[in-house]
Amino acid sequence: MFRLLKVVFSFILLFTMFVGTGFAEESKVQLAENASSAILIERDTGTVLYEKAADEKLPPASMTKIMTMLLIMEALDQGKIKLEDKVRTSEYAASMGGSQIFLEPGEEMTVDEMLKGIAIASGNDASVAMAEHLAGSADEFIRMMNDKAKELGLKNTSFKNSTGLPAEEHYSTARDMALIAKELLKYDRITNYTSLYEDYLRQDSEKKFWLVNTNRLVKFYPGVDGLKTGYTSEAKYCLTATAKKNGMRVIAVVMGAPTPKDRNAQITKMLDYGFSQYQTHPMYERNQALTKVQVSKGQLSKLDAVTSEPISILTKKGESIDDIEQEIEINKDIKAPIAKGDELGVLILKKGDKVLVESPLLAAEEVSAASWWNLFKRTIGQFAKYSN
Repeated sequence: MFRLLKVVFSFILLFTMFVGTGFAEESKVQLAENASSAILIERDTGTVLYEKAADEKLPPASMTKIMTMLLIMEALDQGKIKLEDKVRTSEYAASMGGSQIFLEPGEEMTVDEMLKGIAIASGNDASVAMAEHLAGSADEFIRMMNDKAKELGLKNTSFKNSTGLPAEEHYSTARDMALIAKELLKYDRITNYTSLYEDYLRQDSEKKFWLVNTNRLVKFYPGVDGLKTGYTSEAKYCLTATAKKNGMRVIAVVMGAPTPKDRNAQITKMLDYGFSQYQTHPMYERNQALTKVQVSKGQLSKLDAVTSEPISILTKKGESIDDIEQEIEINKDIKAPIAKGDELGVLILKKGDKVLVESPLLAAEEVSAASWWNLFKRTIGQFAKYSN
């Protein structure tokens, strides 16, 4: 199974790079003149629509919190934490400088409230409090961040904290930030937070705290519903933004802009360009069941294989997607135990001999190994069935 995983993942990367480069090179437009680096991708396919120095290693500032939010959303999706769980603020978390929601040592907030503090106000204190809550310590959470970066195939990213505060060897690239954002946006609930222009914390107390989104485009650009700004004197002004229009979602990243006005203007130009030139044709939603898979030696004998992400086909405006063929390849000898989210196979969409999409299919639920007695009863049942 590992070998198939590796082959499929490598192919996805190569396909994305090939298609992305093709689209990007067709375009001679200049969309990010006043930025150190930039990239525009279509979310579902990962296709690159525009790029400028997209692999240059730069400080990401608070865009780092996109990875922090990704690990939080994964934990929520896996049931490891719940939105109503209480998170206690340590002395260390409360000591964070920069942007913050002014947590006090020992103060408790729910995961839901901490997410608001991170997504809307870019709270460094909330980021560290959640890091410690998830991983047990800030250092262990940093290890999780870097492990996730490796899992996503990111070779130009190194995290030294969960906040984006300046640190030696803390860097990423526009391309890597776009890919982290792409992964985060698999979890639809995240835009319930990143799309909010304003909200409150401690609303029923004397310390009511007004949150205002550092990403002004959520208010001033139709369709923008995230994701994260960043600024330090070293990084200058950065933004990873996402917007959805007519069923198409794009992700735009700008790093190293000289002013907030330049940053927002260049993101706006990139979004305008993407929506005016391209369109997506949605095929499947995330977690959509496509086939049943036989499971050997499990408590369940069959299991739903579901999509791992939203699946679409990208074209230039006006192009059709006639004659699309679908293939489903299932891994051989699938045996229990199986964890929810384990890869079971792959979905392939083709037009003629050309592969347009290749995406993993995952286990919809956990399947534990069957007991000896259950296997015995199953065998007897099958024997009786065939005897009749």
